[in-house]
Amino acid sequence: MNPNPNPNPNPNLFASFRLAPLAAATLLATLPGTSWAQTAPSPAASAGSVVITGSPVQRLAAEAPYAISVIGAEALQSAGPMINLSEALVQVPGLVVNNRGNYAQDLQVSARGFGARAGFGVRGLRLYADGIPASGPDGQGQVSHFDIAGAQRVEVLRGPFSVLYGNSSGGVIAIFSAAPTKPQWDAALDVGSFGLRQVRAAVGAPLGGGFDLRVSTSKMQIDGFRPQSEAEKTTAQARLGWRGERDNVTVVLNHLDQPADDPLGLSRAQFELGPEQTADVATQFDTRKTTRQTQLGASWQHRFDIGALRDSTLAVYSGDRSVAQWLAIPAATQAAARHGGGVIAFDRRYSGTDARLRWAWPLAGGVGVDLVTGATLERQRDARKGFENYTGTVANPVLGVTGRLRRDETNRAETRDVYAQGEVAFNPAVSATLGVRSGRVKLSAADNYLSNGNDSGDLEFSYTNPVLGLRWQAAPGLQLYASLARGFESPTLGELAYRADGTGGFNTGLQAQTSRQGELGMKWRAGSLNLEATLFQVNTDNEIAVATNAGGRSAFQNVGSTLRRGLEVGAGWKPAGPLRAQVSLGVLEAKYEDSFLVCAGVPCNAPTLAVPPGGRIAGAPRGNAWGELVWADKTWGEWGAEMRATGRVAVNDRNTDFAAGYALGALRWSKSYPLGSGGATMTWLLRVDNVFDREHAGSVIVNDANSRFFEPGAPRSVLLALRITGGF
Repeated sequence: MNPNPNPNPNPNLFASFRLAPLAAATLLATLPGTSWAQTAPSPAASAGSVVITGSPVQRLAAEAPYAISVIGAEALQSAGPMINLSEALVQVPGLVVNNRGNYAQDLQVSARGFGARAGFGVRGLRLYADGIPASGPDGQGQVSHFDIAGAQRVEVLRGPFSVLYGNSSGGVIAIFSAAPTKPQWDAALDVGSFGLRQVRAAVGAPLGGGFDLRVSTSKMQIDGFRPQSEAEKTTAQARLGWRGERDNVTVVLNHLDQPADDPLGLSRAQFELGPEQTADVATQFDTRKTTRQTQLGASWQHRFDIGALRDSTLAVYSGDRSVAQWLAIPAATQAAARHGGGVIAFDRRYSGTDARLRWAWPLAGGVGVDLVTGATLERQRDARKGFENYTGTVANPVLGVTGRLRRDETNRAETRDVYAQGEVAFNPAVSATLGVRSGRVKLSAADNYLSNGNDSGDLEFSYTNPVLGLRWQAAPGLQLYASLARGFESPTLGELAYRADGTGGFNTGLQAQTSRQGELGMKWRAGSLNLEATLFQVNTDNEIAVATNAGGRSAFQNVGSTLRRGLEVGAGWKPAGPLRAQVSLGVLEAKYEDSFLVCAGVPCNAPTLAVPPGGRIAGAPRGNAWGELVWADKTWGEWGAEMRATGRVAVNDRNTDFAAGYALGALRWSKSYPLGSGGATMTWLLRVDNVFDREHAGSVIVNDANSRFFEPGAPRSVLLALRITGGF
């Protein structure tokens, strides 16, 4: 791997039904009496977990009138080396989290088909880490800095109530860390296939005077199962909390440094040669990416005794993210006058504020009202540059290096939102939730490099997203619910960067896509069994898709209406004995309802091929499933057998090729041992993934201009992990 330094070193009414803003999540976890701040539940007990996503007050997941899943610390720890969310979130019904096997690109994440088209980063879902958005104001996000090893739980909200989180809300993924309750240190070592090695260390303790502190760090290295896929990842986190009589304050600081080689995708012919293949251009151009990010966030909550006013929360955050990526674009292509070069580099400054107030009016007989109101401001400024990825001449270039400047512009994104969400309990069995979020999104580019044309421009979008939900406790242990909402998703800065006709300026003809969402669901618990099922339908207008590819630039277009509908089922069985089982299933029909034109190949300055109505949305599998059977014994440890399956996936809008469906098996064993009399514990974890060594496409690069659609999934792999915990 050649981690060259960053070539750019200088760095209208209803607005949303939504739970208390996630920016307050870390703070809320410190409140007395909140049971969900204790030990995280096992997967089978997730229905009994207390969640805050999607509701104005904390509530049991089994009582939330929407589709929400909780992955606790136990499940996160047993699913793998805790590097990627794809390890554990495969358990969530209907959620697709694909590990590309490529650390130069983020995970491929989609929910109910939202986010499936993303070629890089996470699109269409809102992401939060301890209340700090990991999604930018334009809707593009990343999860590479999530501290999975330090997480207490991950909450995944799907469906209409996600619109309460603003722009680009096909779903919400929120990760939460926990305040230390006793002096404790942790150390871990992971070794595995393909040269995986990782070390982690953490220490945390109450400090007295209401203060507590947790600090952790990790270092990961991997060679990868394909040439040109080596990666490193270094992280550091610190969480400082203070609890007073009426006030709680939490400060979170984290840092990420991740250089990674990029093996690129494979064509159909290359993929059929086997998963260990890498395209020749990847090594020829030394394709790679470096990412560095540092961010600081703080949350302050104050409790009142002023009538119905219960508390206020103010959350603020700020950060820097620098990215440099070397692409496999031929030197001759970059000779075009308007080309921006084969090296992308940007230095991003981002910040935000979320302020809210919560009221409550409890009445007799289980009747009452809870209300949350608030406002948010998010800003992002990118100093973006482009360079040639070669030196020398076009005829005799030295490839894979940083050459001449070809692009220099300043991009900005800003959102301003207000929101309100209320919950009315008519009696203990029936309640309604009403919410609205109204916001404005401003996107702009100021081009400072005019020799290849002026790409300056700006656009502004506004939206109002209402949501309505009803909940009925039909019988002890049985809850029925229904919800409706309107959603909004603006184009990202990347999607607005270029016009399809090749002229300069913002793609001002591109509109935001809007959706109408509805779901019906049930949650049932009886003894050792729990069952959840959700039917949903989403109708989207002005769906955004690729229009043209030319000279390494992609332009986007609106392609009309789409339909997404399906079924999500989750079930768990946890009797008193040593066995437990859990399964999840998602079935999705995602298709275009209007015809539109796409390009036949590259270069392409005008689409000419028609996509007829009824075609499947690329990147969205028709279904996925996961299941596990676990046997636990104090003497022999915990033994688990897992299975995951994914249906076939269209790789492009024309549906001319598909990645085949697959089913993979995994086995695991874990056992804890006491170390001496001091209370220290040693835990071993052994995992074998893809037990039958099945060749498969772990993910696809949707609508790739060079038809390198397929990203191979990992062959059979083995992980051995040692984790030691002690007190002091």
